[in-house]
Amino acid sequence: MNAIAGIGLDLIRMERIDKAWRQFPDRFPAKILGDDELRVFQARAARDRTRGVRYLATRFAAKEAFSKAIGLGMRAPMWWTRMQTLNAPGGKPTVVLSPPLRDWYESRFGAAHVSITDESEYGAAYVVVEALRP
Repeated sequence: MNAIAGIGLDLIRMERIDKAWRQFPDRFPAKILGDDELRVFQARAARDRTRGVRYLATRFAAKEAFSKAIGLGMRAPMWWTRMQTLNAPGGKPTVVLSPPLRDWYESRFGAAHVSITDESEYGAAYVVVEALRP
């Protein structure tokens, strides 16, 4: 691994995400999730609401942790739908960025690593961003 350029951590209560989803059943997931995440979420939520809440919460936490690691928070070019946490074939969560965030990010940082977890009451994410190689 290269030198670390940034680290972000976020912890979210499942109850908070469930409440927002109940209040805005279509708008909340669409605001938070990218297109690929939204497809996975809809499939999981259709099978079991709890799985949907956990997916929403972990992705929300990953976006917050990523925004902290890159030092932007939720301001341009960072936006909820421009950073997705998708699973590689073996299940490993990976960061997938879309423009204009991807272009901004690639000119400043190396690889991004994300880890997500959930329990009955909380979801959490940890992101490590590498520095660009010299």
